[in-house]
Amino acid sequence: MRQLFALPCLAAVLLLASPATQARVARIVIDKIERLADGSDYEVLRGRAFGVLDPAAPGNAVITDLQLAPRNAAGLVEYTSTFQLSKPLDMARASGVLWYELVNRAGLISTFPSITPQGHVTLVNGWQGDIAPTASNFTVQVPVARNADGSTITGTVMARLADVPAGTTSRTLAMLANAIPYDAASLETTQARLITKKAEKRSGETTGVQTVPAGEWAFADCSKTPFPGTPNPRMLCLKAGFDPALLYELTYLAKDPLVLGIGLAAIRDVASFFRYAATDDAGTANPVAARIKHALGHGTSQSGNALKTFLLQGFNQDEAKRIVFDGANPHIAGRLTAVNVRFGMPSGSGTLYEPGGEGVLWWTPYQDAARGRATASMLDRCRASNTCPKIFETFGAAEFNARLMTVALTGTDGKADLPLPSDVRRYYFPGTTHGGDDVGGFSPSPVAISSCVLAKNPNPQKETMAALQQALLQWVTQGTEPPPSGYPLLAAGDLVPNNAAAMGWPAIPKAPPPDGMAVGLMDYDYGSMLKANDFAGVLSQWPPAIRQTLPALMPKLNADGNETAGIASVLHQAPLGTYTGWNVTRSGFFQGQPCGGGLTGGYIAFARTQAERQAIGDPRLSLEERYGNQQGYVCTVQKVASREVVRRMLLPADAQRLVAQASTTPVLPSVTASAEATAMAERLCRN
Repeated sequence: MRQLFALPCLAAVLLLASPATQARVARIVIDKIERLADGSDYEVLRGRAFGVLDPAAPGNAVITDLQLAPRNAAGLVEYTSTFQLSKPLDMARASGVLWYELVNRAGLISTFPSITPQGHVTLVNGWQGDIAPTASNFTVQVPVARNADGSTITGTVMARLADVPAGTTSRTLAMLANAIPYDAASLETTQARLITKKAEKRSGETTGVQTVPAGEWAFADCSKTPFPGTPNPRMLCLKAGFDPALLYELTYLAKDPLVLGIGLAAIRDVASFFRYAATDDAGTANPVAARIKHALGHGTSQSGNALKTFLLQGFNQDEAKRIVFDGANPHIAGRLTAVNVRFGMPSGSGTLYEPGGEGVLWWTPYQDAARGRATASMLDRCRASNTCPKIFETFGAAEFNARLMTVALTGTDGKADLPLPSDVRRYYFPGTTHGGDDVGGFSPSPVAISSCVLAKNPNPQKETMAALQQALLQWVTQGTEPPPSGYPLLAAGDLVPNNAAAMGWPAIPKAPPPDGMAVGLMDYDYGSMLKANDFAGVLSQWPPAIRQTLPALMPKLNADGNETAGIASVLHQAPLGTYTGWNVTRSGFFQGQPCGGGLTGGYIAFARTQAERQAIGDPRLSLEERYGNQQGYVCTVQKVASREVVRRMLLPADAQRLVAQASTTPVLPSVTASAEATAMAERLCRN
């Protein structure tokens, strides 16, 4: 699988290929075919797609360092991407829809059950070239860029390590959670700089900065051999061991950058091949040839960021000038992915100093005067080629806290709502953690998170997403107008400054306030070699200077501390507590800062009875005061679910399931001694 650049049979095929089509999948190999384990009439094909790119082709011009990649005898750059195609055994029964799922850090995040089987073909393929292939993941093999004279390319990168357990002597170099996929150009520690920090705010302010002497550390693995250990260009060893109270920041020269932007072309070309091609160049048949009428792309979190980057950089037009995806759904994706930059790290999660907000983040033309940028939108390239898809942008509360959704909605000046184009819809899921809770349900009991102050947020997104994905399919395939967008608006007073008073946060006993939980847009200076609006080029300055921080806005809250704008889940509309998109780190170096990098939400349960809430001084009404008894709660859930079905925000089957779930989950006693509570329940069930 890693022999792409020594494939004589592929080179021979390419020499015979038409020069007019120089960015495509030239060959596919099916390595494995299996029936789906669920007994459906589906089969899964796993294989490899061998692609070629012409560095001179206009559609590839945006790919950073493609001109510096090695070429085959035909003058083309080669790559190999692993893929998985799920299809009906009988393609005559296929729906005509290709649902393409961008993998997240090379792994497949299960698509929502509304998509399969229904006769749809589903496709994934590797687009990330910095992750080692395994039997279960999906990666792309891309070349290393070299200078025009063949010499090694080097560049500055930065590693950051924190909360390393006491007694640890060596650690893989990483940007906190994500390993750095590049070797140090030299093992000489005098050519690098290692510092420690006693404290660091999310804004970048630090205290207690100390430089570690060059003789006190090494590029090495000391897990088995004492300092200076076994030389290793991707590991850091400390003579005195790591101190868990400190953050370690290493700036050094790396070598051999991968041409990672090829991954975006691999998405384009593999999806286009299975949508349009009859055979590959060698005559191997496309297993779904002539059966695909519509294609839709979906990405979640990091891969949703990649989908936005894909659209921004013009990859939705293939080499034959055809549209790749008719519909696109970047989900919980508040930034771009650092895939098409030199020494890129596309697995990044948006922590301090990580790139992702440098490019254009809005769907409509807007002049980013705050950062001195020209007017642009994410859709400029596809508008010029008439290849823009119909877009659903879906996201939740965590994307306001840890991502850059404020900027996407109001621009960098935050003064007015940016209008959405007619082919874009935006749906916001209030009070949800990153991606929503997988379990959902109606249990009022808090579930603790060891690393966070607040309990686990049970507020789901999955039921709403299932309905919206059906709506996107209907919009693309039938032209059915989707439900109207629903998200916070400045004009409606939904977005306010990031502090408890402005948001309307209630004084909940023992609960931390939301002040400072939202992360503003850091205006980083990565050097003059970055093409900022395109988010392509070279990040040459590490650590980047922070020119300014553009403040984040947050959604307005009601008296319960729950958000009011957007497309709320049934649970959010029949609340059992306060649901936040933020949480607070309990301990460690980042104690008091947003938990989970700002991606983890929280939950504060309501008191069960009026007496209980009054005893603790909770200003929020108790469950008994809201619903009376169990039947009152079930009636509330039933009404909300029925309303959401009419709005096309909930599938009928999910509505029935949720009502049944509420009926069997004890929230309140079925019978109460309080006449007032009984009357409350009766009113809810009668109205």
